[in-house]
Amino acid sequence: MRSIRRGIKEMDIILTRYSEARLATLGPDQLDLYDRLLWENDQDLYQWVTGQVAAPVDYADLVADIARLSDASR
Repeated sequence: MRSIRRGIKEMDIILTRYSEARLATLGPDQLDLYDRLLWENDQDLYQWVTGQVAAPVDYADLVADIARLSDASR
């Protein structure tokens, strides 16, 4: 639910697509990381996913996966 109701519509769309496509395939550690990511500020997340700003190292692979899925769905 936290993937869908974010705050800014762009992140609602991006994270809803990601959660529908990937959450069922993530392991426990990956789910924990995704959960932590959801606590980040939407404006920061949007900049990371769109490549405007580099994502923090802890989130780099996850954000890259979200960005790839977001690009593929356009």
